[in-house]
Amino acid sequence: MIGKLGAGGMDRHALLRAAAADLPGDTPRLDAELLLAHVLGEDRLRMLMGREPVSAPARAAFDALLARRRAFEPVAHLTGEREFWSLPIRVTPDVLVPRPDSETLIAEALAHFAGRPPETVLDLGTGSGALLLAALSEWPGARGLGIDRSDAALAVARENGARLGLSARAAFAAGDWAEGVEGPFDLILCNPPYIEDGAELMPDVARYEPAGALFGGADGLDCYRRLLPDVPRLLAPGGVALFEFGLGQGPALLAMAGGLGMRARLADDLTGRARVLAIGA
Repeated sequence: MIGKLGAGGMDRHALLRAAAADLPGDTPRLDAELLLAHVLGEDRLRMLMGREPVSAPARAAFDALLARRRAFEPVAHLTGEREFWSLPIRVTPDVLVPRPDSETLIAEALAHFAGRPPETVLDLGTGSGALLLAALSEWPGARGLGIDRSDAALAVARENGARLGLSARAAFAAGDWAEGVEGPFDLILCNPPYIEDGAELMPDVARYEPAGALFGGADGLDCYRRLLPDVPRLLAPGGVALFEFGLGQGPALLAMAGGLGMRARLADDLTGRARVLAIGA
């Protein structure tokens, strides 16, 4: 615990080394750095460059956050935000924490629309709004609609739109997937629940993230069975619909998409794993 590390002369780097020694997860040092930067009100690089000692009140606040992280509370919940596509996205327990894997959707969208930007974007199950807002940040002339069934999630998404100066181009509405949504849209983005019911999850996910945004039925594919049939009516000519999915689900989704009469392919994430189903009009 930080309170046992010594009197007021301990510097931030000593605090970080001690903190990282017993934090859970794959990135304990990074987690400690993000938490200390948050406590100090500095960006991470500025915090790492600093050499001045950390004040006793800041050390106490850091210690409190470390205790919560040791109980597996996500760092994004402790700091209140997570970077996604270089955007600071506000995060609460009402939404999924944006993950780097989901950036594959934006990368695929950029590749598809190289040289001709989309004008309209639909984000189904928008959650924090991360996907829609990342897309709009890339195409200043585009407008978008984010749909979610959770009013609490929509409040987070609207806050993120306002914080990023994108509210004029990003609308958010309550809905049950694409029911009642009228197209067409040039770009459709979706990261639906795709974890199999009953699957064991890491404690930081199982305890703190919304189950309704995680679990997708016995095989994890229930949401796609509802979503994919709507693609032909919602997607504009020359557009693309991009759906994130989990490990090993690609072949089944390609088979589902095969009945739509549209082009479908899989795209890999940065680790080389198939991560995105792309359907073209």
